Amino acid sequence: MPDLTWLGDRKARLAARHVPYRLLEAVDRIGDAASENLLIQGDNLDALKSLLPLYAGRVKCVFIDPPYNTKSAFEHYDDNLEHSQWLSMIYPRLVLLRDLLAEDGSIWVTIDDNEAHYLKIIMDEVFGRGNFVADIAWQKAFAKKNKALISGSHDHLLVVAKNVERW
Repeated sequence: MPDLTWLGDRKARLAARHVPYRLLEAVDRIGDAASENLLIQGDNLDALKSLLPLYAGRVKCVFIDPPYNTKSAFEHYDDNLEHSQWLSMIYPRLVLLRDLLAEDGSIWVTIDDNEAHYLKIIMDEVFGRGNFVADIAWQKAFAKKNKALISGSHDHLLVVAKNVERW
């Protein structure tokens, strides 16, 4: 299988291993006291690594909505990364998410055409190409576009199982 290479890929491929474990600091509960849900505030790479000792191999479903890298300005995150920076950002997070997934777990990732095809290749590398389940197109715009039969009115939802045989 061919590998995807980019500027900084070696460092990105090692990043998940080198993120230090951090202790999660408990605060007062929010909402239902019986809930087992967690709200973690901070860098998501640090948060994922912090969850590994407690939840490695136990998570059934992960949904992520990473930056689409559309060159837009948002208040809470940078959506204007150079392509290789985007790849280096997503790779270690996928590795940690894979480690959190149960053998019959899956990951669902929304993305648009800006990075969808590169994300598919990276997910093939991290999870194994045989664990790809589907690329679901979802319509994001309902206005009829009369300019052409081809339209950018959809985004992707990539679905990958940790172990498709157990899924």
